[in-house]
Amino acid sequence: MRRNWGARAAKFALMAVFFIPLFIALFGFFVMHLWNWLMPALFGLHLITFWQAVGILVLSKILFGGFRGRHGGHMHWRHRMKERWGHMTPEEREKLRHTIRESWGPYGAPDAPPKV
Repeated sequence: MRRNWGARAAKFALMAVFFIPLFIALFGFFVMHLWNWLMPALFGLHLITFWQAVGILVLSKILFGGFRGRHGGHMHWRHRMKERWGHMTPEEREKLRHTIRESWGPYGAPDAPPKV
């Protein structure tokens, strides 16, 4: 399985060189046509070019998406919390619930059994 890592890396690089510009072009044209169809009629704004549409995509990625390297990493805390919850004693769980309720207010019914 390890002997083909060079071929896999080359295949991945070739696909990235081909598909990334293709997706940028498709999304750029999509944003340009959507903008030119809606914005002048709704808000009286000017028409934009393809490169301006790509610039809007990059700006929206910076402002709203960030440049995270991995997908799904933002949910890792849930897995860690389930592990910690599983190792807690009932007294520690109740103390954590009490601390959270004091900090954040009531969450759910106070007498509800914990979901494990």
